[in-house]
Amino acid sequence: GERVFNTNCSACHMKEGQGVPNVFPPLAKSDYLNANKERAIGILLKGLTGEITVNGQKYNNVMPHLELSDDDIANVLTYVYNKWENKGYEVSIEEVKKNKK
Repeated sequence: GERVFNTNCSACHMKEGQGVPNVFPPLAKSDYLNANKERAIGILLKGLTGEITVNGQKYNNVMPHLELSDDDIANVLTYVYNKWENKGYEVSIEEVKKNKK
């Protein structure tokens, strides 16, 4: 998970998940991320466009669809959920596959 994060996510969300104010939302202590695991999986599967609110701050940018395997998606989300005071969720490959439907 850490390797996938450092390779694909850290350029925008920063090394410690703090994001870039007004540009890229934080993953650290993120109310948006922690509120809905299935939504997080869907964002990695399909990308995200449009305004969202994270920790009271509005963001309106594009999260591109990334060419990641189901295993990489499960691992990177499990990594992020277990870092930076997030909820400690585990994301399984089965949950990723279920969200593809």
